[in-house]
Amino acid sequence: QVQLVESGGGLVQAGGSLTLSCAASGRTFSTYAIAWFRQTSGKEREFVAGINWSGGRTYYADSVKGRFTISRDNAKNMVYLQMNSLKPEDTAVYYCAAGRGGNSDYTNYDYWGQGTQVTVSS
Repeated sequence: QVQLVESGGGLVQAGGSLTLSCAASGRTFSTYAIAWFRQTSGKEREFVAGINWSGGRTYYADSVKGRFTISRDNAKNMVYLQMNSLKPEDTAVYYCAAGRGGNSDYTNYDYWGQGTQVTVSS
């Protein structure tokens, strides 16, 4: 089992930056792919970025490519999402998730954090 806790959300102006952190517990963390998803009220959960178990492969939604960077530190059981050049449309609750499959389909992820709110003002 893996427990995930996100942090680092907040209010930022458009063009600004934030770094989200996902702290994981569980000895098998390093065997899981991790992804960040986001969701706004009334909309389906949207894939943002993912990283494989070793950190050697990353993948991004087109909407964030070139602006967001996902990374992980398996020694610390941490995953990060560096978000630059933020836009108002990036406003959402951001979730980290752990799964064996590792792709952009949220149904492939077994463990989820509680989410952290990111608000980007124009």
